[in-house]
Amino acid sequence: MARNIFNQPPKDEKESAASSPTPPKAAKLPGSVGGLRDSLREITANSIRDIEPDQIDMDGLRDRLVLEDSSIDELAESIRKHGQQVPIMVRPSAQPDRYRIIYGRRRLAAIRMVGGTIKAIVRTLDDDASLIAQGQENNLRLDPSFIEKSLFIKEMQESGYKPNVIQDALGLTRQGVSNHRVVIEQLPEGLVQLIGPAHGIGRRQWGDLAAFSKKIDLVSTAKEVIAALPDDTPSAEKFQAVYSACSNKARSDKKHANGSLTSVVKDADGSSVGTLTVDQKAIVIKIAKKDHPEFGQWIEERAEATLLQLFEQWRNESGSGS
Repeated sequence: MARNIFNQPPKDEKESAASSPTPPKAAKLPGSVGGLRDSLREITANSIRDIEPDQIDMDGLRDRLVLEDSSIDELAESIRKHGQQVPIMVRPSAQPDRYRIIYGRRRLAAIRMVGGTIKAIVRTLDDDASLIAQGQENNLRLDPSFIEKSLFIKEMQESGYKPNVIQDALGLTRQGVSNHRVVIEQLPEGLVQLIGPAHGIGRRQWGDLAAFSKKIDLVSTAKEVIAALPDDTPSAEKFQAVYSACSNKARSDKKHANGSLTSVVKDADGSSVGTLTVDQKAIVIKIAKKDHPEFGQWIEERAEATLLQLFEQWRNESGSGS
């Protein structure tokens, strides 16, 4: 179906949904969140099985930047104490006694740490319905961050999913999908992986950071900033540190680009004769008449002729007059 996004092993392209002895028709989950709740409630009572975790293959697009993190340890400890409270969802694989995960990757990772079987709802869904179920269940249980949704949308579009499927998967309008995609397209590849999911950082902040990419190497700056931070720095704080560094660098570069350079011209005795100011727009020679009134008068009388003389000299030396 689709290529993976965060270095997750790709599934066999020849895989197709396997049929059970009396295969049900590939289901289409309703697009609304309320409809998803009703569907899950209806199928949970009759479809939960205990499955060995090794029988389940990772499948489809990942919608999380971080899977193996401290939250997995906490979830594993909770399951160890209280048992698995919420089943995952899988669909049959083409291989006998194997399944492909639809949602519940964190729970599956935690069960693999704890040991034992995992409770799973087994449903025969097509690719579109699986994607919708994955996106809606994650939105219900743990809302993905703005940038995770943006990456998920980009991968879904590049994998050929239709706009209505993408909208249903994340519960977004057409404009909402567009808002996410516009930002992710402006960010250089690799930057989001450096910063992480950055929960709480929204479209405007990511958009402001993306705007710096026209003047600053965001990836190099992010690497420098993050390397100086403690390893356990939260992702949102990494974003703020990178944004602050990029903002300061942009202001510094702008000031340098727009600033002028002024030097004092002195005679052999070290006395000031005048100043020379150079910026992007002009070259200015300034002589204070109060310091050298006679010289100032002399320059004023000859300035035009001297300027023309210098111009002709430049043209002759550079060959511009030929």
